[in-house]
Amino acid sequence: MEELFEQAYGRMMEKAIKNARGERRRKIKEDHGYLEKLFLEKVWWPAVGNLKFLHPEYEVRDFKDGTRFCDFAYLPPRGSGMLIEADGFGTHFRDVSRWKYGDDMERQNHLLIDGWNLLRFTRDYILERPRQCQQTLLLGLAKWSGASDKEDIPLNVYERAILHLAAERPDELTPVFTARKLAINRKTATANLRSLADKDLLAPVHSANGRTMRYVPVNSVPYSRKFFKRKDEK
Repeated sequence: MEELFEQAYGRMMEKAIKNARGERRRKIKEDHGYLEKLFLEKVWWPAVGNLKFLHPEYEVRDFKDGTRFCDFAYLPPRGSGMLIEADGFGTHFRDVSRWKYGDDMERQNHLLIDGWNLLRFTRDYILERPRQCQQTLLLGLAKWSGASDKEDIPLNVYERAILHLAAERPDELTPVFTARKLAINRKTATANLRSLADKDLLAPVHSANGRTMRYVPVNSVPYSRKFFKRKDEK
């Protein structure tokens, strides 16, 4: 797993450097370092499983025509874009002046006013509470990245998070896996998986004796019809 991450990270950074110009290129090569990579390794990669649609040191123009750089922008082909910041305690709080702190808050305000979705994670939480960070990330992705094609179906935040997991890890969607990834109890995970099956967004995969083993997106095909049944089938 570590080797796969390093390969994906290397490809992402190489592509970013190749496509970047000016100040963004300099920041990627000189400023983008330990904490940003740590966030990807401890939070993003375990939760999502790939680095697709991530852009490091993304340049944003705020509504005052100022230029801002964010640690990452997540820009999938569907859904809304999301900005992500990994904050070191010393950089952002302990050693910062009152005016720099104020500018940081104003910067965040401008991004939100301009319509960006924003998540911020601190170094201590990334190191000490990575699962909590993963849960926050998945809930943010579920809310903003458009995990469901059926926008007219009402979904709670856990159902949306589960659909995002299903899109990224379709072979692993069991109650135990879902509960661990979303940091919820197994009973809650099972209830939401069943709810999504009732809404025809997931389908249960059964064992030979009829026991539900896991759930898959309804458009999944690699499973035998013997073990894959829609709820309206006998």
